[in-house]
Amino acid sequence: MSEEDVKMTDIVEIDGKLDRLADSLDVLSQCQFRMTEDISKIKEAVYNPDQGLYARLRAIEQWKDQTSKVVWVIMTSVIGLAVATIWQTFFK
Repeated sequence: MSEEDVKMTDIVEIDGKLDRLADSLDVLSQCQFRMTEDISKIKEAVYNPDQGLYARLRAIEQWKDQTSKVVWVIMTSVIGLAVATIWQTFFK
């Protein structure tokens, strides 16, 4: 093989490697674009003020607070009625 043939095969080999590198970069770019879209969807699902995860948690916390208040009122009433019943039973 002559020196010119070696240079030509090296050029062809480098050209093939560059084509594979360009294809790999295209695939990487497509994957990155899909990943960006997925992350945007996740952010929307979490931070959406009306239906996002934080909005749902806030609604659950508000419900829990209201329920807790109602439970305290009911328990206080039940204990008061029990004490009144015991008082009337033993002291009248």
